[in-house]
Amino acid sequence: MDIGTYIAKDATELAELVRNGEVLPKELVQLSIEQLEKVNPSLNAILFTRLEKVLQEAEQMERKSSHSFFGVPILLKNISQLLKGESLTSGSKLLGDNIARHDSNFVSKLREAGFIFMGHTNTPEFGLKNISEPVAYGPTRNPWNLDYSAGGSSGGSAAAVASGIVPVAGASDGGGSIRIPASFTGLFGLKPTRGRTPVGPGVGRQWQGASIDFVLSRTVRDSAAMLDLLQTIQPEAAFQTPLFIEGYSHIIYKEFHQPLRISFTTKSPVGTPVSDDAVQAVMKTVRWLESQGHEVEEFDTPVDGVKLMQDYYVMNSGEISSLANQLEAGLGRKLTEEDVEIETWLLNVAGQSVTAAEYSTSLASWDAAAAKMANLHESFDLHITPATAYTAPKVGELTHSEENQEELRERIQVLDKMKQQDLIYEMFLPSLTYTPFTQLANLTGQPAMSIPVHVSDKGLPLGVQVMTRKGEEHRLLQLAYQMEQSSLWVGMNGNPFFETAVKYSK
Repeated sequence: MDIGTYIAKDATELAELVRNGEVLPKELVQLSIEQLEKVNPSLNAILFTRLEKVLQEAEQMERKSSHSFFGVPILLKNISQLLKGESLTSGSKLLGDNIARHDSNFVSKLREAGFIFMGHTNTPEFGLKNISEPVAYGPTRNPWNLDYSAGGSSGGSAAAVASGIVPVAGASDGGGSIRIPASFTGLFGLKPTRGRTPVGPGVGRQWQGASIDFVLSRTVRDSAAMLDLLQTIQPEAAFQTPLFIEGYSHIIYKEFHQPLRISFTTKSPVGTPVSDDAVQAVMKTVRWLESQGHEVEEFDTPVDGVKLMQDYYVMNSGEISSLANQLEAGLGRKLTEEDVEIETWLLNVAGQSVTAAEYSTSLASWDAAAAKMANLHESFDLHITPATAYTAPKVGELTHSEENQEELRERIQVLDKMKQQDLIYEMFLPSLTYTPFTQLANLTGQPAMSIPVHVSDKGLPLGVQVMTRKGEEHRLLQLAYQMEQSSLWVGMNGNPFFETAVKYSK
């Protein structure tokens, strides 16, 4: 197999070739390493590799009947996805020496399936941003155009998949961190229902249930197969979702029994501008859905987006302040401004003033939003928005200048706690303007996906987001597979990293 053939195939097909004896796991690993060494110096998608180890592991692996992805290379995200004996720094210089003592439950599932772990991908410090530009490791760049960001917080994973290093990569989504980089890099990005995939051990929830681990992929069938592999019920976890017994890999090929009722909006839930590209992406999707016989109606998202984001930042503040306490216990000293990035520092300071009652009230607003969305889905099967309001920002565009950071540090110290939360909102507003649509599904617990349907005049992709009821990922995957077979699907068409590599095999 040559490099172009490897890159053109998804994980499902690579696994089938290994099963049929047409290619060896070591060959796939070698091809993955070849592409990694070629493109990662430009992209900075991968931080930590274990290349000698994976070559040895690929030679020594013994196939078992449970190995659905035997010998297929995969990358993990440098936060929450622990691989025993390997670095996991969460994008922070403070954790530069941190070594995982065990596999996370998510990684254990992947190991049981026969995946070979190539290493860990770049992510912003503690996954707090929609770009992957940590001070400690530098920015991840977009394979479509190196001047632009691959997004975040799963930006390293997105760049690795979109450049052909691996067919799928571990990702997580606490406010859009799968769907945002999927939109920015032309990938398929599914955020499953809260409680669908493994957490822990030692953790029963992530960001109070807002965050969930899954993958980024180029094809719908890969994400469907990964959801079959990863769906679980953990008695020790805070949230459980009933298993989908029929199987996602089976359901994607089925037609809908009847036309769907679908709502859509192109309005930002926080009142920020939305680009013409984002509107075009939604409207071309609407026209295609109508051509397929579905009933589509414009309908605003029934939540106060500004209030919901304010409550989201209260949670962020509390979680980061709690994390800071843990870090201080490990360090044996107080954190300083120099230890962490500006977003972490401000959230930590603000979180120290948040009362238990205020934190509880903020979480209650998530449930109120979930009730409103459940009511919407009494009338509509699906709800469509842009995945992102704009195509990817330029690298450095959303990173605060040194002068601005100093001003923010000074202001946070003299404000009362209400004004501190206002400052948090102000700090994130430039980023939120790019990505105002994704956070809702995290707070309601619903599944949502980004589908690659549009490329701008600048040659940058942009996705459309589709949400549905909790537990109904199968409905999203069915629709996505049908769209994947249509001319609407953009995928990697126009991605120079991908197209150039694939041409080598022709």
